[in-house]
Amino acid sequence: MFAILLILLTKSIMKKIILTALIATTLFACKETATPKPEFDLANAKKEIEAANETLTNALAKGDSATVGNSYTMDAKFLESNIPAVVGRAKIQNLWAGYINMGATKLKLTTLDVWGNENLITEEGTYDFKSKEDKPVGIGKYMAVWKKEDGKWKLYRDMANSDLPISKE
Repeated sequence: MFAILLILLTKSIMKKIILTALIATTLFACKETATPKPEFDLANAKKEIEAANETLTNALAKGDSATVGNSYTMDAKFLESNIPAVVGRAKIQNLWAGYINMGATKLKLTTLDVWGNENLITEEGTYDFKSKEDKPVGIGKYMAVWKKEDGKWKLYRDMANSDLPISKE
């Protein structure tokens, strides 16, 4: 009788061990594996920003202030020398429309460096701004902070200052 009891007890323990192993295996197999977030590609973002700059300068050359304005976020700020800060896409678009109306439509932007992350990128560069007749309007350097809006890099803060001497007129 003792032998039968021992066999039944052993079978019961074995069933519990097997059941525990099955449950543990099932839980481990069902564990959600986290997909790693893709690493941010700054070199690619730089290409996207340079393409956005090209879109802006081409629109300016065509006299298209709406496209120039759409290069900026809704809450953008334009910080140019000798004028108060221009805040908001609509006001920045009006500023560029003023430049276009004065005949200043040739802008060359050269990106020197970019740094940042998937949310904000800072761009350092130089600019050469001319009229339709190739008369200098401005030459200098700029810093721009780009922000993703609607899946595209747009200008969030745009600050430039001139390399030209102050006029004594």
